[in-house]
Amino acid sequence: MSVAIDFTLARDAFGRLLLTDAAGTAVVVPVRAFPLATRDECLSLVGTEDGRERAWLERLDLLPPAPRALVEQELASREFMPEIQRLVAVSTYATPSLWDVETDRGPARLMLKSEDDLRRLPDNGLLVLSGDGVHFRIRDRMALDRASRRMLDRFL
Repeated sequence: MSVAIDFTLARDAFGRLLLTDAAGTAVVVPVRAFPLATRDECLSLVGTEDGRERAWLERLDLLPPAPRALVEQELASREFMPEIQRLVAVSTYATPSLWDVETDRGPARLMLKSEDDLRRLPDNGLLVLSGDGVHFRIRDRMALDRASRRMLDRFL
């Protein structure tokens, strides 16, 4: 099911997302209101020039297929959040600490600068901010293997 929208979406020659509505044309970026809790609901298309919201999308699946694909492509190119599946080793149980982990995108090494870089999420999830600014997600820390949970518990 899709709804009628009062704007069009297209890409310009530079690959930027263009929104055209009654107010004119603007380069926009999609921004999720609740990126971890409701990924396909409550999205805003924000103008890059002025930072103002140009359109509000209650649910992504209500868009027709072509504009929905453009928004999904733009989100995929902007969002990078590997999911930690296993902790292999930690350099020390005090911070700063180097972590060797296995993610859904392959092995990685990250620096945990402080315990404040571990944020609890609903349903036993965690958000881990690495020293270089990349966010890693642990969907459910209780679903990790025993050795990973034991290492992680020392930081929580």
